[in-house]
Amino acid sequence: MSAQDEHKKTIWITGASSGLGLALAKHYLLSGNKVIVSARREGSLKQLERLYPDELSFIAFDVTKESDVESVKEALEAKTQHLDLAILNAGTCEYLDIDEPDWGLFERVNQVNYMGMVRSIQVCLPLLKATSNSHLVGVSSQAVQAPFIRSEAYGASKAAVRYLLESLRLDLAPDDVAVSCILPGFIDTPLTQRNDFDMPFIMSPEQAAQRIEKAIAKRVYEYAFPKRLSAVLAMARLFPKLWFKYNSRERSE
Repeated sequence: MSAQDEHKKTIWITGASSGLGLALAKHYLLSGNKVIVSARREGSLKQLERLYPDELSFIAFDVTKESDVESVKEALEAKTQHLDLAILNAGTCEYLDIDEPDWGLFERVNQVNYMGMVRSIQVCLPLLKATSNSHLVGVSSQAVQAPFIRSEAYGASKAAVRYLLESLRLDLAPDDVAVSCILPGFIDTPLTQRNDFDMPFIMSPEQAAQRIEKAIAKRVYEYAFPKRLSAVLAMARLFPKLWFKYNSRERSE
């Protein structure tokens, strides 16, 4: 094995059919890594597979289905004996209309964002433990930094993800598995394109992927970006009554 090959990583990325996950897959492929991607459907990944037939492979995974866990685990183990890096990125968002609430959306959002990450960890953890200096990365959100209207389900699920990763960091230290939590701001994806409000400091998936890759390389505990949004949300925590005054919902007459 050449010295160059020794630096190549085997990486698993969930939620990779579009948006941030797809951008991360492209980024790591360009660096010469072996990338295994998962999503419910291949989507744009089909074209990427044609460009990287030897480096990229796809495993279908619906993270909301407990019944998928064992089959995906077996499929992943058939492709590799270890993982250097797992980026758990699958996510969704629905907003609550408090006047006509659909309480079922809490379950739907939680099944993807939180329980989907738990199931993904079930799949990849044995392969992360199978090598030294491996890295588990989960994508949370800057939404956990301050409350936003209509975001009860989304924010709560992402806060759960953040705590899950923080606790796992402690438990996985003896196994030499690093754990990082990524808190992005607004990224221009099919999901955010449905939003009906201003999204300050929004960036492209490619810009976000570059920032995340640098943070992962540093093996940070947590990385929140962009910094301008972080600063705004820090002020919200310092002055919660002021944040409430300017961000609470106005009832229409």
